[in-house]
Amino acid sequence: MALRKSGQIALFKFPQTDLIIGKLRPSLLIAPLPSSCNDWLVCMISLQTQQAVLPLDEIISKIDADFNQSGLKTESVVHLTRSAVVSETIFVGKIGEISAERLQSVKEKLADWILKD
Repeated sequence: MALRKSGQIALFKFPQTDLIIGKLRPSLLIAPLPSSCNDWLVCMISLQTQQAVLPLDEIISKIDADFNQSGLKTESVVHLTRSAVVSETIFVGKIGEISAERLQSVKEKLADWILKD
């Protein structure tokens, strides 16, 4: 099993809201669940930046310092609004990772959203 860490961009078939398995797409690994199940909290990544829920979702642009290390081919949106818990066993690979600073920002946005009344 490949070593996973928070901030990696992994590939797998992200489930749709109706639980039908979607197409292979990148997802950001946010954090492993605190259990022995090897499950991860992830967020879907999409090319459809016009569907971003701003300021919550995170746009990764070609001009960003961590764009090249992300492995993404074009500007993309990390949909914090499209999160899921999935088993590590469904990941089929990784394409890159985001910077530690961006990961921290994403986690803070996610926490603020959840804690907001």
